[in-house]
Amino acid sequence: MNNSDINSVAQNNQRNYAKRLADYWFGRNKTMWQAKTLTDKDLKKVLAYISTRKHAARDRAMLLTTVMAGTRIGEAAALRIKDVLAADGTIKEQLTLGVEQTKGNEARVLMLPSKLRDELRKYLIARFGINDLIAVTYTDMDIALFYTQKEHGRGFTGNTAAQHFHTIYKEAGISGASSHSGRRTFITNLANKGVGARVLMALAGHKNLGTTQKYIDCNEAIMRAAVELI
Repeated sequence: MNNSDINSVAQNNQRNYAKRLADYWFGRNKTMWQAKTLTDKDLKKVLAYISTRKHAARDRAMLLTTVMAGTRIGEAAALRIKDVLAADGTIKEQLTLGVEQTKGNEARVLMLPSKLRDELRKYLIARFGINDLIAVTYTDMDIALFYTQKEHGRGFTGNTAAQHFHTIYKEAGISGASSHSGRRTFITNLANKGVGARVLMALAGHKNLGTTQKYIDCNEAIMRAAVELI
C-alpha cells in the first residue's frame, strides 16, 4: 500500500468517524437537544425579567401565546391583529391560522384559553392606550399583532422572534430554554393534567401522534399521576 492509499484510507476513516459521531449526537440522542420545558418557577422568573425590559407588554403576551396556546414561535410572529380581535372588540376564543402562517403550509385551528385572552386584551390596551378595543376594529387590523420597533406593521419574522427569545431566556438565566420551550411546556402541562394524546395532537397541529409524544417531557409529575391510576 503506497502513501496515497494510506492517506485515502485515513480520510475515509475520519469521514466515517465524523458521520457516526453526528448520528450519535443528532440522531439517537436527538432528545438531548430539545428545548427545556419550563417549570412554574422558570416561567415566573422569565416573566419577572421581561417586566424590566422595554416592550414588556408585548414580550409577555408573545411568550404566553407560546405557553398557553402552544404556538410555534413563527406562528406567533405571523399573527395579525385581525386574527385575534373580533368585530365587537373582544378577543376570539379560537382562530384559524392560514397556510402562510403555519409550518407545512396547512391551516389549523388555534384555541385561546380565557387566561391568554385576558393577557392579549391587556397587551392591546397597553399598545393602543385605550380601554375599549372596539375602536381598534376601525383601524388597519392587518398589521402585526406583535410589532417590532422598526416594523410596527409587518412585525417579527420567525427567525428574528426566535433570536429575540433566545436572548430573553439567556439573560433571564433560564439555561437550555429556546423559543420552542413555550410550545413544549404547553404540551407537557396538558399531558400532566391527563389530556389524551390525540387531543394534544390536534391542539399542537401535528399530523403524527409520534411527533406529539416526543414533545412530552416525562417528569415526576406525570409518573406520580400514572401510578395513582392503579
